Amino acid sequence: MAYQGPKSLAFFLLVLNLILYAVISMIAGWAINFSIEHTHDTVPILPVPAHIFPIYFPMGNMATAFFVIFALIAGLVGIASSVSGINSILRWDVPNLLSAGASSIITWGLTLLAMGLACKEINVGRRNSSLIALETLTIILSGTQLICAGAIHSGAMAVMNRRVSTGGRG
Repeated sequence: MAYQGPKSLAFFLLVLNLILYAVISMIAGWAINFSIEHTHDTVPILPVPAHIFPIYFPMGNMATAFFVIFALIAGLVGIASSVSGINSILRWDVPNLLSAGASSIITWGLTLLAMGLACKEINVGRRNSSLIALETLTIILSGTQLICAGAIHSGAMAVMNRRVSTGGRG
């Protein structure tokens, strides 16, 4: 029963990540909605380059647009990956665990991309509290998603080693 340790850790982290990715998606969706509503009022008074982009983000800096869009993408992919991963963890067999591990690595890569943009936005400065919360959650999720992917892969290895040691019967 020693192979159940990664299962409980992975399940806990997948549920935690599901909640955090849902919060990230809500905050990023709010930021995009806020920006779309205020673009029409703000853009006519801005210089020419601001007219090129369809959405102007009045609440941050020049890195905000990229960060919010990639955070929304990472959040939605993270929700799908977490739901799929929870289903795979409950089945607890090698093909499902490897599938969950692959999707968690892809989600981790997208979360790292959003985290890099969050770090750039922090470096540039001038942002409000909603963006600070979004940056913080993105940075936290980059770590928890890495640990979750590791737990899923170690669970897959434990299941494979158990199958080999029992001669393919378990």
